[in-house]
Amino acid sequence: MRILAIDLGDARTGLALADRITNIASPYALIETPIDRSEGRALLDELTKVLREQSRDTEILMGYPINMDDTIGPRAKLVESFALKLAAAANRSITLVDERRTSIAADSAMSQTGLTHKQKKKRRDAIAAAAIATLALESPHSRVKIVNPDGSTEQPQHNDGSPVEHDEP
Repeated sequence: MRILAIDLGDARTGLALADRITNIASPYALIETPIDRSEGRALLDELTKVLREQSRDTEILMGYPINMDDTIGPRAKLVESFALKLAAAANRSITLVDERRTSIAADSAMSQTGLTHKQKKKRRDAIAAAAIATLALESPHSRVKIVNPDGSTEQPQHNDGSPVEHDEP
């Protein structure tokens, strides 16, 4: 099964693809549409197009920025609201993944590359999306919530149908 991971940003949104068989995640694309353009509609349209290009069995993940003290802050609420709109627009369920420390992982991965600050800034979001995908592959506990096209939410489950246990934010 393939995975498409999304790192939603204010100015740029990073995308990554991953594969469950190889457990490899790679940066895929960067969408440079600000989230506030046209009240989010422009970014929603671009991401909907990307999701519709993916096969139906591709799992869609989105980074969920839970606070370090396990609380849900304004940014996490904005991400969840956007994920609900995207799920409805693309008619696809989206799994929210606890993304704490993924930007740090992305910065660490780029620290020895020799890229300029500007080059790193442009790649950071797609690399953070790859870190989200890697985290989801390696740790089922990072999957916090699934938002469905009908607006409902549910707890992620293991392949055997048992719920994924995680610390409730």
